[in-house]
Amino acid sequence: MTAPRDLSDFVAALQRAHETGARFAPAPGDMALPESRSESLVVQAEVARLRGAVAGFKVAAGTGVVAPVVAPIAAADVVADGGKAAVKDQLGIELEIGFELLQPLPGPGLPEPVEAYFAPRPVIELVDTRLEGESAGAPLLKLADMQINAGLVSGAALEGWDGSDFGAVEARLVCGETVVLDGSATVPGGSALANLRLFCEVIGEHCGGLQPGQVVITGSLCGLPYFPAGTEVSGEISGLGPVAVSLV
Repeated sequence: MTAPRDLSDFVAALQRAHETGARFAPAPGDMALPESRSESLVVQAEVARLRGAVAGFKVAAGTGVVAPVVAPIAAADVVADGGKAAVKDQLGIELEIGFELLQPLPGPGLPEPVEAYFAPRPVIELVDTRLEGESAGAPLLKLADMQINAGLVSGAALEGWDGSDFGAVEARLVCGETVVLDGSATVPGGSALANLRLFCEVIGEHCGGLQPGQVVITGSLCGLPYFPAGTEVSGEISGLGPVAVSLV
């Protein structure tokens, strides 16, 4: 059996980047880098352990060597609805549908009835990378770097949800003077519940598994625009409600 490769230098460099805000450009000659999805998830888990509690996860079907995409969201990066998010130079903004787990999952897969286990929320994902140079776009390194998550803002949970899916929705996102989205938008893949189901099928015990109170986010309704400090961000998803954050 082949012994696991030592990725500790890459883990340490990612952790320093989280602590200092300074990006770095990893190169294979400097340190061992992930060469498979499983190695990227090992890096995720170790960085998550060093950073503390996990507040949620992101999921995407993905393509190629990283599919499916899962990544933890650190509690340290959660910003209150209407609160302030610190910006190094600029932050990516994604308006999404999230699902908060209300009680422990009974087993793998999406439980039924889904409304007994999850409550939907409007969310804003904050996006930034700890990497720079060519490495910032490498799929396995992006996956290891928490799929470039930099924080989460959650609006209020929807009360009285009947378990119905979200596919095409009416939504609005305004960032400063820019109207990013105003009208119909579609959840990636066409179904928020399909993305939630995928997550529940694959997460297992990764980063502690999904726990009550954590939120799963299901993909951007608006692409990935970036904005600098001084930008007021407000979003709303019809039927779910508003969510907002100030970039400072």
